[in-house]
Amino acid sequence: MTNNLNKKLGLRIRELRLSRKIKQGEFADLLNMERSNFTRIESGKQKPNDENLYKIASILNVEIKDLFDFEHNKPDTDLVTEIVNKLKNNPEKIKDFYKIVIALTK
Repeated sequence: MTNNLNKKLGLRIRELRLSRKIKQGEFADLLNMERSNFTRIESGKQKPNDENLYKIASILNVEIKDLFDFEHNKPDTDLVTEIVNKLKNNPEKIKDFYKIVIALTK
């Protein structure tokens, strides 16, 4: 279980780093860490300690909880199913949701 969490965490860190166009070596330097150690974190072979988790979140300008946001990688069909289920349970929100979707797709 822990190994799977480490892999997901490493992939999420890598995803966020790449979205900010920061090279792996640069990021390791910002952490004051050897690149090989940071590579192990991104590959899920090593879990960052608490201090480095805070540093990683700070460099990426996210909250620590965002490093553990693995839900956005669900398949589109799963996301659609979840949206439909949420709307079924909250029918009063359908019009608001529709407005949001229209605004996002303009």
